[in-house]
Amino acid sequence: MDARQEIELLVIGAGVIGMSAAVEAAARGLSVTVIDREGPAAGASAGNAGGFAFPEIDPLASPGKLLAAPRWLFDPLGPLSIPPRHAVHVLPWMLRFARECLPARVRAARRAQGALMLHARRTLEPFMQRAGSLHMLRKRGQIRVYESVRAFEAARQSYESAESEGWRFQWLTSPDEIAGIQPGLSPRFQRGIFTQDWWAISDPRDYVLALAEALRAAGGRIVRAEARAVLPEDGSVAVQTTDGDMRASHVVIAAGIYSNRLTRSIGQDFPLEAERGYNTTLPPGAFDLRCHVTFDEHGFVAAPLSGGIRIGGAVELGGTELPPNFARARAMLRKAQDFMPGLRAEGGTEWMGMRPSLPDTLPVIGRARRSPRVLFAFGHGHLGLTQSSATADIVADLVQGRAPAVDLAPFSPDRFG
Repeated sequence: MDARQEIELLVIGAGVIGMSAAVEAAARGLSVTVIDREGPAAGASAGNAGGFAFPEIDPLASPGKLLAAPRWLFDPLGPLSIPPRHAVHVLPWMLRFARECLPARVRAARRAQGALMLHARRTLEPFMQRAGSLHMLRKRGQIRVYESVRAFEAARQSYESAESEGWRFQWLTSPDEIAGIQPGLSPRFQRGIFTQDWWAISDPRDYVLALAEALRAAGGRIVRAEARAVLPEDGSVAVQTTDGDMRASHVVIAAGIYSNRLTRSIGQDFPLEAERGYNTTLPPGAFDLRCHVTFDEHGFVAAPLSGGIRIGGAVELGGTELPPNFARARAMLRKAQDFMPGLRAEGGTEWMGMRPSLPDTLPVIGRARRSPRVLFAFGHGHLGLTQSSATADIVADLVQGRAPAVDLAPFSPDRFG
């Protein structure tokens, strides 16, 4: 591309955050180009569980998670794992995570997350309507199931607090009540929490590809190339890429786990860690799954998608270089067979993706220190799909010089020093 041809907005990253930001900006009349080394929906945005988890406002960094972490780490196939080869590298991140578990920090993160979630719910349907993807939205809810009464009561206490902020929950206290919402689960699950406010997409990969088509229809461009450096200049921003230099009035770095490679080129570094998740997608008809089911004590979900049943989740803090350990996916699938009698587990496709996670569970959304024309939008962890429309709205406001609807101080790029 000719470096002299200027773009109003250049988005680096074609996952759900980058594509949503691009579509929203194009809908506001801006000329938009997206650059990604693999193209749309190639990373974590393709293989997630497809949930819009609006009520999940509690940060992962919390005293309960911190206390449970040592027990989980002794199980290499459990809800949380750190491969020995990556342990030294992840230690600084874990120390920051422990600091974020202080009660005052947890309360602050929860308030910030709650505000972003409310904005995400407000903006999602209008955004999807403009993008022509509203037909992909599902409102079947989610049920979390528990074997332990103690775990159920702890979760109930947390969700009762969320209930006071407007989210709706139904407390289930017997296997029969659980079966009334989701038949076919093992009777070992004695308690459950159902929320109608958990929405879903028919398929996350198809959704991001639909956003790509919406951008093209609005006159936007998608370039398959790798961005190497971001160089602020007077009145514009230059981006060095494998397809030549590009120049734009504004640049958004939304490259997920790889965002740090670009932010370092303008002097900012972030404690961004790859939270690797695994899943197996089974063919349609593998189980009569009515809604998302979360096996909370075991750290994985069963998700009904248009292309089948997806069993996956968990957290492996393993960086970007180690090969996948698909034994984790198979361990979750074996548990799912126990928890969902009648599940047909043949013919599945295994997958691993890397969620871009920061130790306080909050994303980075805001302007770069060196240039107000460079914007950051990454680090959403498990909640990229959920918070995508809200992030897109905020980014477009910042590009146009408008005040965002959400206080951005908790999401500031400068909060890590």
